[in-house]
Amino acid sequence: MSPNPRFYEDYTVGEVIRSAAVTLSEADIVEFAFKYDPQPFHIDKPSADQSIYGGLIASGWQVIAVTFRMLVQAGLLGEGSMGSPGVDELRWILPVRPGDTLRGEVEVLEMRASASKPDRGIVRMAYRIANQKGETVCTLRSAQLVKRRAA
Repeated sequence: MSPNPRFYEDYTVGEVIRSAAVTLSEADIVEFAFKYDPQPFHIDKPSADQSIYGGLIASGWQVIAVTFRMLVQAGLLGEGSMGSPGVDELRWILPVRPGDTLRGEVEVLEMRASASKPDRGIVRMAYRIANQKGETVCTLRSAQLVKRRAA
């Protein structure tokens, strides 16, 4: 993957970045969960069938991770990315099941240059992840630290 030359000045408030789609198979869900979130409703079909979900569901962390990758590939972040100080208002709204296809979108809500570190800015973003029916399955907000172009 070639680096995206995106810096702070390349974002605009109101901009929306949309990802390509990604479909989660049962094997994808179980494999991720065994490694990172081994709860019965993620890794064991009989247990999941008896759970409040009535079947296997993807870990919320997997939903975020796979969608974030697709958003990065769509140009959300570039070589100016300096990471994020955290996530706010994370909500897992609907379960994601084997065979569901996810798409993510991010809206740039706010931008401000850092007062203490002039080499960077803060870009506040709202994320929405939807399934193939257009139903929102997850939302979150975050701030991204992004390098500014040299003056």
